[in-house]
Amino acid sequence: MVDKKCSKNFPKQFCNHTSVDQDGFPLYRRRNNGHFVEKSGVKLDNRNVVPYNKYLLKRYQTHINVEWCNQGSSIKYLFKYINKGPDRATIVVVRSNNDCDNHDAVDEINEYYDCRYLSACEASWRIFTYDVHYRYPSVVRLPFHLPGQQQIVYGEDDDIDDVLDKPSVVASMFTAWMECNVISSDARKLTYVEFPTKFVWNRKNRFWKPREVGKCIGRIHSVSPNLEEAYFLRILLNKVKGPRSFEEIRTVNGEEYLSFRDACYALGLLDDDKEYIDAIKKASHSGTGFYLLFLFATLLMCNSMSKPEVVWENTWEYLADGILYNQRQRLKLSGLTLSEDRLMNLTLYEIEQILLRNNNTLKNYKNMPYPDVDSVSSSNNRLITEELDYDISIVKTEFDHMFLALTNDQRDIFLDIMGAVKKNKGGVFFVYGYGGTGKTFLWKTISAAIRCDGHIVLNVASSGIASLLLPGGRTSHSRFIIPFELTEDSVCKINRSSELASLLRKTSLIIWDEAPMVHKHAFKALDRSLEDVLRSENSTELNIPFGGKVIVFGGDFRQILPVIPGGSRQNIVNASLSSSYLWQHCKIHKLTKNMRLTVGRDQSAVEKIKDFAEWLLDIGEGKLGGQNDGETVIDIPDDILISDPKDPIGSLIEFVYPSILDNYNNTSYFQERAILAPKNEVVQEINDRLLLKFPGDEVEYLSSDSICQSEFVHDQFDADLYSPDVLNGLKVSGLPNHKLVLKIGVPVMLLRNID
Repeated sequence: MVDKKCSKNFPKQFCNHTSVDQDGFPLYRRRNNGHFVEKSGVKLDNRNVVPYNKYLLKRYQTHINVEWCNQGSSIKYLFKYINKGPDRATIVVVRSNNDCDNHDAVDEINEYYDCRYLSACEASWRIFTYDVHYRYPSVVRLPFHLPGQQQIVYGEDDDIDDVLDKPSVVASMFTAWMECNVISSDARKLTYVEFPTKFVWNRKNRFWKPREVGKCIGRIHSVSPNLEEAYFLRILLNKVKGPRSFEEIRTVNGEEYLSFRDACYALGLLDDDKEYIDAIKKASHSGTGFYLLFLFATLLMCNSMSKPEVVWENTWEYLADGILYNQRQRLKLSGLTLSEDRLMNLTLYEIEQILLRNNNTLKNYKNMPYPDVDSVSSSNNRLITEELDYDISIVKTEFDHMFLALTNDQRDIFLDIMGAVKKNKGGVFFVYGYGGTGKTFLWKTISAAIRCDGHIVLNVASSGIASLLLPGGRTSHSRFIIPFELTEDSVCKINRSSELASLLRKTSLIIWDEAPMVHKHAFKALDRSLEDVLRSENSTELNIPFGGKVIVFGGDFRQILPVIPGGSRQNIVNASLSSSYLWQHCKIHKLTKNMRLTVGRDQSAVEKIKDFAEWLLDIGEGKLGGQNDGETVIDIPDDILISDPKDPIGSLIEFVYPSILDNYNNTSYFQERAILAPKNEVVQEINDRLLLKFPGDEVEYLSSDSICQSEFVHDQFDADLYSPDVLNGLKVSGLPNHKLVLKIGVPVMLLRNID
């Protein structure tokens, strides 16, 4: 060290104060010992070994080597080196497979896992789903190619004639295989996959020659069905033996087909679509045309049909049932007639609308015809079209009826919210009311009022069941794409140029029912997303919640609050809407009158329900059981307890379903009553007891008891692990049990509509 500057074998003349450049940086050089190497005409001696950065040397006053990492291996080495942690080693003692003639067998899978290493930076890169590599233009390297589509790799400065004269262009492995089939009878006995077992590729002279020694297993890389003809060509290469041209590959029983897909279909390598044609024809006997359209669209989305265009050609007349009638009703022309082409076009348009609602389109099916959009009037934004798809005259009639039925409290809330909507300057409201006070009725009235004017209102709820009660209701997570794993920084995945963003811009009001059930981060995520989407519309209003959009929350904080696993009472309260910064912007309204006590009941029933409702409110407000901090002992009234200790379930059935034999044919009898149970076992026991009361013979329906073959990773499995007894005994939440016992007149609840 000289004058606090690093020196390493430097001559003295370079270590004094004059050895600096014009910027004051020291001039460090190594000795010239006379040895040199010549690279591209340039002599490099000992002084050219260590590069350095002048700024770093002066900034940190120390010796710093600087290297240019111009290779991927260098960068990979550096990343691993700084993240590898302490040195460690793993030692495994295994039995050797060596014998006199054989070497150890090579296990490619184990070698891959042993050599695979993911550093911290690479793992982070993959977690955030960044691009691992960049290729332009994108190509798929296949061991075969379609006619006239042989892949060529060349540089941008290469001469085109030189490129076309390359040996790899003249003869590829794939074309040379077909040429070999012309001259070799043994080759014509093999498929393309089997070919490497008997022949070897001569890379230098680019031809196949018979294999003399060794073994080889042929294989073809998997191909995505999205590549269409390449995918079907791969299927044929596993079946067709010894073709001498592309034409022979797609020739079946002496007939040459236009495409490889048609050849696969003729060979029976693709499923026959006759069962789908028959299914649609059979469904037409009892189903409407609208149902058949949904059935066809479902088959398309499930990729069930091998040739959807064939199914379309054979069934379009059934799918078009009702199209002409709807056009007559829509245009009010009773004598309207449509040509075959127009009828097919309208039918395709209806199918397209069904697919669009499921984020799909007919454009994804290459051979399916596509409707002529110029001949069918449709909106550019399907979400806006759906929200405006109401008969205004019918909605107006409903609104007039509901508005007259509003109570004074409901009318005041209605006028306040509608005033904010008309001003279009934003506003946040919270309607606080327990069950039965008419919140849902108020939502329907407000929705009808806005839709009467041709505007849009979005009705959402925190739960799926609550959303079913709202006109056009959706769950809040579904409508606004709210993340399921919420954090302080979460946002809704709404692109500003998406159809959903356009829908939100045109929306006049958002109603969110059962809001107290959701974590406060969900409201923050929606607030931030709406602020981003509506930024251009409300650029002058910066501090208005939800981007200046009017939003109404509803619910009861005495019911279920956000679920915090293992959380204390304080954690749960802190996660609720009332603890959010948005709560200070909420204008709170309260509904206190129980509307269920005033509709269609005699006075004695009203008094009884009123007592029960007040008792529930007292529980919710913590008025029962004395002073408590969330935990207390509450006495349940005797009239809602089961008093029979010997047969409690029988007593409950008799109370809920009195005179069941006299009413089992009355559908309204079962719609008005139900028994709720916390466990499926109790539900099954109650169902079995009730089934015995029904007259008639029992009929058993059994579910499928086989395992889907696609679940098996290996060809061999232990069948004893999946015996019918085990499969039949599985009880899955949300699905019925293996055995379903029914009688005529027994009500059946649809758990899930698969269509």
